[in-house]
Amino acid sequence: MTKAHRPPISITPKQHADDSPTLSKGQRAFNALIRQIENRRKRLADWEAATVRFQSRYASEFLPLERTCAELQTHLVRSLDQVYEHDGFTKAERRKISALIVELTTDLIDEDPSLKALYNKYSGTDFDREAALQAAAMKARLEAALGVDLGDDTDVDSEEALLQRARAHIEQRAEKKAAAANKREARRAARKKSPKQLAAEAREEDEQAQISLSIREVYRKLASALHPDRETDPQERERKTRLMQRVNEAYDKNNLLQLLELQLALEHIDQRSINHISEARLTHYNQILKDQVRELDRQIHRVETTFRHTYGYQRFGALPPDAILQKLDIDIAALRQNVHNIVQDLAAFDDFKDVRRMLKSRPALD
Repeated sequence: MTKAHRPPISITPKQHADDSPTLSKGQRAFNALIRQIENRRKRLADWEAATVRFQSRYASEFLPLERTCAELQTHLVRSLDQVYEHDGFTKAERRKISALIVELTTDLIDEDPSLKALYNKYSGTDFDREAALQAAAMKARLEAALGVDLGDDTDVDSEEALLQRARAHIEQRAEKKAAAANKREARRAARKKSPKQLAAEAREEDEQAQISLSIREVYRKLASALHPDRETDPQERERKTRLMQRVNEAYDKNNLLQLLELQLALEHIDQRSINHISEARLTHYNQILKDQVRELDRQIHRVETTFRHTYGYQRFGALPPDAILQKLDIDIAALRQNVHNIVQDLAAFDDFKDVRRMLKSRPALD
């Protein structure tokens, strides 16, 4: 049976005389932890597959549509500017044109700074001055919320610079807290410990030693069987070298489950061996498996956080991998519709009456 189709490792219950299968507490915990690891492995694999598909479609469909939309919107802004002074427009229509130009240029200026002139013309304000005031207001809010002084040297015209400075302050504060906590811990450690504390530390050290020994024993058995230097056949030596690399990688990461899977795949253990793992050994195995669950949770969190930051996905709560593809479908459809609408709007400029109808069809802007 191939690895892809092999069922996950689990301890099967013993059948009692009354046909009631039973598992010990340690065995139930072992099986539950294996299931948790399998579920998290699947989520990571789903994230990898979804991210590859997302990045491909984002680059080939979304970004070109976004560029096309921006170019058409810029064309629309300049066309509206050219017809603004037409005698046939009412004051209400001119106000609507002004509001539309301001709305569109606000989102386009980052890509085309030359549009600032049109924004200033129709807004009656200065874009750079407004940006500076907004950044200054953000600076004041951040300083009040964080209880820090971001400094007068901060580029108040850039909200991104303010956020970077704020993040730096937060990181510095966290480092200071961690350093202070380490000093307190060091002072506590330097104090004379009670016999009870010494006994607890000794038990913890012994527990950690037993855990390390448990995983090391699995590793040694695999390493002894797979050592490629002992193999004379070139093809078999190459196969064992590849397997030994996987064993070393799993051991370096304390990946007990992968080591057990390799043992099972190589028929170094069977289901009977798994069913008869001692309770003492299960205690150590379960601690290692709990650590693996926590590490997989950290990996999933890093993947999700990186995706949110890279693509500006601000949805709260859990983010299933399939949700990012659904959102991309919605965003691409919205862009296509927007491109279609702008092309129709631009076609109206061939006839002044069509321009007035186009303006009337657009919703009122605040």
